[in-house]
Amino acid sequence: CRFYKITSGQILIDGKDIGLWSLNSLRSQIAIVPQDVSMFNDKIRLNIAYGKIESVGNNDLIENVARAAYADEFIESERFADRYDQVVGERGIKLSAGQRQRIAIARALIRDPKILILDEATSALDSKSEKYVQEALRVLIQSRTTIIIAHRLSTVKKADKIVVMEKGQIVEVGS
Repeated sequence: CRFYKITSGQILIDGKDIGLWSLNSLRSQIAIVPQDVSMFNDKIRLNIAYGKIESVGNNDLIENVARAAYADEFIESERFADRYDQVVGERGIKLSAGQRQRIAIARALIRDPKILILDEATSALDSKSEKYVQEALRVLIQSRTTIIIAHRLSTVKKADKIVVMEKGQIVEVGS
């Protein structure tokens, strides 16, 4: 994402150094699902649409990505009387960690990125929430380059390539 300046080597996308891309062009092709999801004290639909702000009025798109992220399972439950208009509270306090993760996945899906970065996306989840999030991630990673940062092997076991790092150095590469 070019948050930091590269001090050695290079990062290429489709053979082109990312330093040659405009920041806007580069970042429009990347979505990140972080460990700690940023949520706004606003409606669920607006928290999802934040991933692609021009989608704010497209309720069908918002509901489709929520369904793909398995977020509809809780959004359309009896606990959420206002469904997609339910306000989530400051930093998403009214949602569980798993629910916030599924909102973050829906937010990434709405952007339809070429590159997806999952940064410890399942680390703080109970087993039920992890099951839903893993299913949502299975949908999200199809047909795109995905970089999964994780400590648990179960999170990356289906990856094409696993790179094990220790103290900033690659110590193992395999499947």
